[in-house]
Parts: sequence; structure tokens; C-alpha cells
Amino acid sequence: MSNIISVSNLTLGYTGSESDIIKNTSFKIKKGDFVFITGPSGSGKSTLLKSMYGQLKPKSGDLIIGAQDMNKVSTQKLQELRTHFGIIFQDYKLINEWSVAKNVVLPLIIAGYSLDVQETQAKRLLKHVKLTEHADKMPLELSGGEQQRVGVARALAKNPTLILADEPTGNLDEYSSNVIWDLMENACQQLEATVVVVTHKIPNIFSIPYRHFIIENRGVYEVH
Repeated sequence: MSNIISVSNLTLGYTGSESDIIKNTSFKIKKGDFVFITGPSGSGKSTLLKSMYGQLKPKSGDLIIGAQDMNKVSTQKLQELRTHFGIIFQDYKLINEWSVAKNVVLPLIIAGYSLDVQETQAKRLLKHVKLTEHADKMPLELSGGEQQRVGVARALAKNPTLILADEPTGNLDEYSSNVIWDLMENACQQLEATVVVVTHKIPNIFSIPYRHFIIENRGVYEVH
């Protein structure tokens, strides 16, 4: 199986800061892997995820995502690469002036898909996240758990090959958390997507094989 993420001697940090957050770390993630990344608050989990979707360039070392060298990737190539990503943010990042259904199909709107395709996909995904009856509501009319389920549906709108999730169930009730984990398991198995989840806690009930990386002392280590 081919690697979708290859990391070699990677060092990450922020401009203006002397200290490195991740230092000289190496690992590989294969196509179809489900990966949890855990570690204490401030250990660099979100920083690592930002580097994977190109928001933060490596200080040194190599980071290859889907055959693109993230040290050298052009803005155009990065935008193209991101069309294959589904990104789930901890703070939802929904457009409050748009309906729930329209938020779900935002990636399809950007890509210029027809209204028919948008409507079909919105119905299918809202059914998956158990929000069919909320299609015409605005995000602020929903609970936090419901808003995050909209965010997950949006991330799956274009059948991504790579899903990156930052604490997707961090502040959610048990029901919403379970819906989200089910969806992400299905995406990994049925879409054959690679899923990378930053989280403070791996769910107790998880029905598919996964890999677990932990960030400690600025390194990323696999737990066997």
C-alpha cells in the first residue's frame, strides 16, 4: 500500500519563536490508515495537523502529502491538493448566514458542481449525520454537537481521500460523539479514505483497526 503521508526528520515551529514544537521526527501513514494522534495540551498536535494541510511550512526536514513536497508546494498546487482533503475543525467554521444544507455542500459550490448534485449530496449527508429535519435551519439554531455534525458532513461532501480532524468530539455530548466516530469509521472503510485525528482521548468503543501516535518531548512515536 502506498504512503499518503511521509515525514522525515521534520521540525516544526512558529516564526519569531526560538523553540521548536516538533523536532526531527519521522513516520509514515499509508493509504486507508485510521490514525489517532494524542498528547498533552500544548504538545504540538494541532501544529502537526496544520502542517499536513499546508497552513504551516516545515522549518526543516521533509513532509510529503499525496506526492506533494510541502516545503516546495506552490499556492496553486496546494489548493489543488486540498480539494482531496476533508478538514474538520474544532470550532466548526460554519457560515452562519447560510442554511445547514448549504454549509454541507460548500466544497461542491466552490468546485462548481450543479445544483442537482449539491441537493442530492446534501440530502445523503444530512441523513448520515441524522440532521435531515434541520436542513433549512441556520447553524446558530443548532446545538454545538449538531453544528459539529454539519462540519463532518461538509468534510465528506467530495468523498475526500484524506480526512484531517482537530479534536472533532472535544466538547460534544456522547450521542454526537458516537455519530461522528461512526461516520469517520465508515469514511475510512467505504470511501477508503485515510483519516488522521488529533484528540485528547481515543473513544472507548471503536470497531475498526487503527494506529496510535503519541507526541512526547517534541517527537511523534507510534504506540504498539
